[in-house]
Amino acid sequence: MISFLQRFIQEDLANFGNADISDDMLLDVQTITDAMMTVGQRVAELGIRFALNLLVCWILVHFFYYRKSRRRDYYFTFMIFSSAMLILLYIMGNVEVGVGLTLGLFAIFGVIRYRTETVPIREMTYLFVIIALAAVNGLAPVYHLVEVSTAPHYTLSWGSVAVMALVNLLIVVLIWVLESDLVKHVTTKLVLYDRIELIVPERRAELMADLEKRLGVKVENVEIGHVDFLKDAAFIKVYYNLPKGESNSVNTLTRAKDYVE
Repeated sequence: MISFLQRFIQEDLANFGNADISDDMLLDVQTITDAMMTVGQRVAELGIRFALNLLVCWILVHFFYYRKSRRRDYYFTFMIFSSAMLILLYIMGNVEVGVGLTLGLFAIFGVIRYRTETVPIREMTYLFVIIALAAVNGLAPVYHLVEVSTAPHYTLSWGSVAVMALVNLLIVVLIWVLESDLVKHVTTKLVLYDRIELIVPERRAELMADLEKRLGVKVENVEIGHVDFLKDAAFIKVYYNLPKGESNSVNTLTRAKDYVE
């Protein structure tokens, strides 16, 4: 098979340029196909990927997400989801099914699990980031084939590991900046308000002062929604700044069973 391939290449080149090439100038196809990663290299590769992904995921979940939300259920979900995603991508990436099927499987799992639950936007954002990091850490090249023409073998590329670590670091820094006090966090609260005489534009200052007194927050702006004159009540959307280290995820809950310690 190899000699046939060499003959085919020589004849093909001769038809175009009448150039002779020696066997030494041809790529040794048999040698390339024989180059495989050892068991130790595969274990080391999986260990590097898993350790880096687990460390970054733990930093994001423990120091950024959990510090504000205190949701232990999502803490567990994010850590397990990230590790399982990385392992599945790593295994599937080395077989013929490919990455597309892997991502499709997780999309199906996500639809089955989350389609009946109201997942807050902050939790969905962290879930997407964790999936993206697992894909990067599970598929980014770590070992490279070297000395192809003589004695091809795989060797660990510290440059590739450094680039993969840099990608993770950039995500951590970005989330740190967005979650820190360097960025002003304006959030909302829906209030069923009883003093509808204050909802008129000329009494907006009195309305905001009353809301600040009763809610205990610094109101930045308000929006007047549905007004019920029969019950003397109106829905008001209150915009205010989140205090340091707090979140308003409870405002997105509509059922008692959604609140989990």
